[in-house]
Amino acid sequence: MPTVTPQDRLIAGYAALAVAINVIESGFPSPLPGVKPGLANVVTLIVLLRHGWRAATAVTLLRIVVGSLVTGSFLAPGFWLACAGAGAALAALALGASYNRIGAHIDKRWTLSPVGLSTLAAQAHICGQFALARWLLIPHPGLARLLPPLLLASLIFGIATGIATQRVLAELALAKSPTVKPSQET
Repeated sequence: MPTVTPQDRLIAGYAALAVAINVIESGFPSPLPGVKPGLANVVTLIVLLRHGWRAATAVTLLRIVVGSLVTGSFLAPGFWLACAGAGAALAALALGASYNRIGAHIDKRWTLSPVGLSTLAAQAHICGQFALARWLLIPHPGLARLLPPLLLASLIFGIATGIATQRVLAELALAKSPTVKPSQET
């Protein structure tokens, strides 16, 4: 029997949180088909920035599979759209993380913030979903009319998710920092 590592527990915990957020979010009404704020992506971004791309990929894949099992959409078109979007977003995050590693060696100002990474991933996500929908699910040229509002929605939600990620990371850093004991105040 394989041993469960602390990394496994960490990924399972993050994935459980992402699944819970995803399931709650799936109950919200959507102004456009398939448009959601993507709040579970805050978890993915936190995992990416704190634990790396592989851990973020594991959390994302677990979120998609378990979330679709819980909501009853496993192997339905929405599941495949989620897979296409997540694949494109993870590829964009891999490029963004590589860019950040290179940029950090040159100048810290040349790196993407959580807002930049989130926006990049959100745009890639909607493009991945749109590509699958256009070429396999709804091969109709009229579908292209939906792309501008979808890209605008993903831009807005990507920025919002990035801001939320920045705030959570700041709170985590603040909670982790040493506190001054009252007797040590000057």
